[in-house]
Amino acid sequence: MKFYPLQFEPIFKERIWGGEKLKTVLNKAILSNNIGESWELSTVKGDVSMIANGEWKGKSLMDAINEFPNEILGTLVYKRFGTEFPLLFKYLDAREDLSVQVHPNDALAKKRHNSFGKTEMWYIMQADSDSRILVGFKEKSNAQQYLGSLESKTLLSLLDDIKVKEGDVFFLETGTVHAIGAGLVVAEIQQTSDITYRLYDFDRVDANGKTRELHVDLALEAINYDVINTKREFLKISNQSNIVVDCPYFITNFIPLDGKIYFSKADTSFTVYMCIEGNFEIMFEETKYKYIKGDTVLIPAAMNTFSMTGKASILEIYIS
Repeated sequence: MKFYPLQFEPIFKERIWGGEKLKTVLNKAILSNNIGESWELSTVKGDVSMIANGEWKGKSLMDAINEFPNEILGTLVYKRFGTEFPLLFKYLDAREDLSVQVHPNDALAKKRHNSFGKTEMWYIMQADSDSRILVGFKEKSNAQQYLGSLESKTLLSLLDDIKVKEGDVFFLETGTVHAIGAGLVVAEIQQTSDITYRLYDFDRVDANGKTRELHVDLALEAINYDVINTKREFLKISNQSNIVVDCPYFITNFIPLDGKIYFSKADTSFTVYMCIEGNFEIMFEETKYKYIKGDTVLIPAAMNTFSMTGKASILEIYIS
């Protein structure tokens, strides 16, 4: 079997807080004015990505993995996770504030939902002036204070409110209370999980006048009430992989590409590239594959050597 860089049909999600920037900023062919998420690469049940290019076009990612687990996932990833693809890649457009929410850790998610937990990171791709995020508590808190703040509608006053700009990165371990603020386009890398506990939704109602479900009690055991630093600083040295996040679930590097880079990779893990600015080409076995801002590409573990050319900002993600 000849392996090659895989792209996927994006899975668009309408959200009460979504908008049109996935089209205007990221070139996505959305047909609605309230698309909040583009799932770029997913094996979440009911939302499995379909391959969009090459010989495997029309085949699902899960079918490809089941047929060639070591070659797609990598020997280390397959040994650790079996045929489960362990990460989920998204772009988000927050026209309005997202709900204040929290994600459970692996142990709690396994016990309650038979799922992975949801450690995640955000790269801010575009930010309107005065855009902000909510992440964690300003001061150490506890369950009693959290519940009291919900009753008095003062939860936001307990949370750290951070103004953000393009290029900022935030790493959110499970248990971190958070909300993406209005006016942001975000690249999100996370464990394969769709488990979210919603704490507060700004008293919004949908088109039918209904509020969205809250999960106040479920969140009690999931929340980390400590003060945590979520922002990540990183180098931006041209034409090399600069470490941004190194955690047990994924490694994310930032590549400021300006020219050409040659890659030689082990067969232990797949690699994913997210083009967050500019455009680039991958040359593999005398074939060129072209990518623009907003594209996401999966490099199977069996693709050991290739080159990358262009002028772009790229996120590089793999598992070690």
